[in-house]
Amino acid sequence: MFTGIIKATGTVGQIVPRGGDLRLAIRSDGLRWDEFELGESISVNGVCLTAVEFEQNGFLTDVSVETLNVTALKGVAIGDRVNLEPSLAIGERLGGHLVSGHVDCVGTIASRASDARSVRLDVEIPAKFGRYVARKGSVCIDGVSLTVNEVSDKGFSVNIIPHTADVTIIGEYQVGTTVNIEVDLLARYLERLITAGDDTGITKDFLRAHGYA
Repeated sequence: MFTGIIKATGTVGQIVPRGGDLRLAIRSDGLRWDEFELGESISVNGVCLTAVEFEQNGFLTDVSVETLNVTALKGVAIGDRVNLEPSLAIGERLGGHLVSGHVDCVGTIASRASDARSVRLDVEIPAKFGRYVARKGSVCIDGVSLTVNEVSDKGFSVNIIPHTADVTIIGEYQVGTTVNIEVDLLARYLERLITAGDDTGITKDFLRAHGYA
């Protein structure tokens, strides 16, 4: 599990094709790599990946064909900057929201505009995922926990404060940038409870009465 609070940024130092999938070398001086162990989970742009080897200035990880097909890592190139977050340790502050690192879909930055000292981004996502995004709810973009400002038929909008723009790669987004989207875990489980057809008593009316719909 992750929190959506980015601990460092890095760069893609090497891409090695391996039997149809890829091995990536991620370089970053922002984390103490000698404190990590092989097999640890590290979020790279919101994608939970396993560290298979550590180096002084980063780590190596394998990216499967499935991950390439369903995330924006498919278009990664040497020199690209990425957001990094190690997995959550028991006792750490949960400053964002619970994030699994399992990307739901790929979104596209549809517009970018200044909004006082912040930047407003409109993000388009596939229509079938719109039901999981709610105004003032949480969403994860390239591993960053953000609050949804507004929702629309095409997607949603978020505001990026100067700090977030400075310490993540979001400040570099332009119209057309593709990003990894993970919806709030709560939305997934609520849908499952509603559609499961069991006798828990959780219905749309129940959720609406308690402020969840």
